[in-house]
Amino acid sequence: MKHLVIGAGAAGISAVRMILKEAPNDSIVIVSKDEEVHSRCMLHKVISGERSPESINFINDDILDSPRVQWIKGKTITRLDAPTKTAYAGDEKIASGDTVLVATGSDSIIPPIGQLKTAKNAFGLRHLIDAKAIAEHAKMAKKIAVVGAGLVGLDAVYGILTAAGGAKKDITVIDMAPSVLAINLDAHAAGTYQKLFEKKGVKFHLSAKFMNTKSNGDNISSLELEDGTVIPCDMVIVAVGVRPSTAILEMPDDTGAKKPPLKVKVDDYLATNIPGIFAAGDVTGLSGIWPNAQKQGEMAAYNMTGTKWAYDDRFALKNTVNFFDLLSLSVGIINPQEGDEVLIQEDMNNYRKLILREGVPVGVILQGEIGGSGFWQHLIKNGIRIDNLGKSPWKVSYADFFGCFDNGEYKWEMP
Repeated sequence: MKHLVIGAGAAGISAVRMILKEAPNDSIVIVSKDEEVHSRCMLHKVISGERSPESINFINDDILDSPRVQWIKGKTITRLDAPTKTAYAGDEKIASGDTVLVATGSDSIIPPIGQLKTAKNAFGLRHLIDAKAIAEHAKMAKKIAVVGAGLVGLDAVYGILTAAGGAKKDITVIDMAPSVLAINLDAHAAGTYQKLFEKKGVKFHLSAKFMNTKSNGDNISSLELEDGTVIPCDMVIVAVGVRPSTAILEMPDDTGAKKPPLKVKVDDYLATNIPGIFAAGDVTGLSGIWPNAQKQGEMAAYNMTGTKWAYDDRFALKNTVNFFDLLSLSVGIINPQEGDEVLIQEDMNNYRKLILREGVPVGVILQGEIGGSGFWQHLIKNGIRIDNLGKSPWKVSYADFFGCFDNGEYKWEMP
């Protein structure tokens, strides 16, 4: 069989690796608009100049050099003909397969406000080409506006600050949320990062709504907020979110106009409603974290090669943050509901918050020392009670859930 994989991100590459392992007689064609495989989590390192584009390749083996793999680089697929399972770039036929995996990821959302979509000095940050463009433009920019105070927006700011070194950059960050990193951390933990950025000269407009742009030719010269505040800039970075990259699957709506779906719908086996076509990663909207995309790619590959494996891990409420050597981890919910029990511990170097619901941990935030905390994800994901252990929740550890077989191997034991 011949398999067509569209996309060279976490899901696509994981699928290629699994097909090579599970189907030794099958061949693979992988098509990507990127010419280099890269870790999206490391794009800010490219902006800062700490890492080269080649050094953020997350593949640690030679799977793309296999004689069974053909990699077609630098091709943006614009259409997938479902009946023939053929991918096109415009009118050019690129490749086809007996099965297809759509692993096109997601793209930055650029709101239709002012000249954001057309200005030459406005950038999203989702792909390697974005990071390269931001790094190049930021060399000359002196006044930089960042729309979005989430992880991607602050990644961009951190990269520019690091690249600038001693050079003065006037950076302003705007967000509608009342705190930075609003979906990653609670206001207290996020506020610690805000103060660290402010010490570097970054200004924040929070609980603020961006309304319009003013331009000088093809470039944006300032942003206007709802309260009338005008923020001069010679560069804009837009980091307000992403949407699944589904343009290759445009379908006619009720009016006959062709529109891409909001996401690619899949069943428990990551199959679409078209036989032989699968999808994995961000494009499915199932989750937005790297490990889940990798696992989806693996499960899709099993099913593409004839094995029946269901994908059942949809837990995606996990975030890690690291700016200025301050580490944070959040798992589950970050803000309690009425009736939840909230436990907080804090000292000069650490902040810890645990949310319990009827004895079951539903969320944890750790800032500072996060070592040995992996068990929290298992407890939260599986709804395991800890109020029956007879100890402080903060004293809970791996040891409370593991025993040993007679041969010394570890085994999971429910308390």
